[in-house]
Amino acid sequence: MAALMAALHPQLGPLSPAVVSEPEDFDRFWARTLREARGYDPEARTIERVVVDQPLTELRYWDFSFSGFGGQRVNAWLSRPARDLTEVLPCVVQIPGYGRGRGLPGEAPHLAAAGMAHLLLDVRGQGCGYGSGGDTPDPHDGAPEAPGVVTRGIASPETYYYRRLIVDAVRSVDAVRTLPDIDAERIIVMGNSQGGGVTLAVAGLVPDLCGVTVSVPFLCDVPAVYQSAQGEPYAELARYLAVRRTERERVFHTLAYVDGVNHARRAQAPSLWGLGLRDTCCPTVGGQQALAAYAGPAQAEIYPDNGHEGGEFFYLRRQLAWIRERCAAPTH
Repeated sequence: MAALMAALHPQLGPLSPAVVSEPEDFDRFWARTLREARGYDPEARTIERVVVDQPLTELRYWDFSFSGFGGQRVNAWLSRPARDLTEVLPCVVQIPGYGRGRGLPGEAPHLAAAGMAHLLLDVRGQGCGYGSGGDTPDPHDGAPEAPGVVTRGIASPETYYYRRLIVDAVRSVDAVRTLPDIDAERIIVMGNSQGGGVTLAVAGLVPDLCGVTVSVPFLCDVPAVYQSAQGEPYAELARYLAVRRTERERVFHTLAYVDGVNHARRAQAPSLWGLGLRDTCCPTVGGQQALAAYAGPAQAEIYPDNGHEGGEFFYLRRQLAWIRERCAAPTH
């Protein structure tokens, strides 16, 4: 991986070791978490599929829900081409960025229009910051927090918000794999920013994905990135610690369980990355550290003059081509 990093772009330069620590019980924590999540009764895992109206006549959308963290219902949009609804298709599971929800059906048509099934996850407790919203609540313990979700339940890895969201994302993969018109061996997980960080966690926790594609990831080498990040959402963490001055060690211990660097070390699926070197929201060092730690095959697109927007549609075109290549490759 060091050779790849050196070849990507001269502005990347050499990396110091990641600052984030790895908890001794990291693997046990996540094994127990997923065992509990997968232990809810079959009724709680019932998948509801109701065709919804939307303006794209060549695509079909379903209102989809499944059992996520704590057996709680999590919503998503499931879409696919309308040409043959019985055709078995690969599926891309997409995790939205910070503040976003699943929005309205038809807002994200690119993957289904490219010939694949697409599951667009709703993000629990978010969906009010950007786009057209979301409708999956996040019941939680009501502990003190800064506005937003970055510090929600952060006093312990057991109560932390991103533990719940990561479980939702893993369970979304479990859910689509039960569908008769989805090829369970051709599942790709995709995410930008917050979605990129959560995608890395899924890659580390689900061993048999067809691929993952990540751009400008959040929650990677958090102790290092926190020092130089500007604005939201890292500012939530700064506001929290500014009035809880004795909680710093505990907070960063909790964050280590969801840090993308620690999950990347366990990820084996082929991956595609996009990084903007002028990113001040999620400074590039975090994505670089996760890429350097990634245990599986990796390709990367580097945009020296872009920030947190990354390569935008330029990168999306690259993602679509890469996804089609991965889905066309033999699964054995």
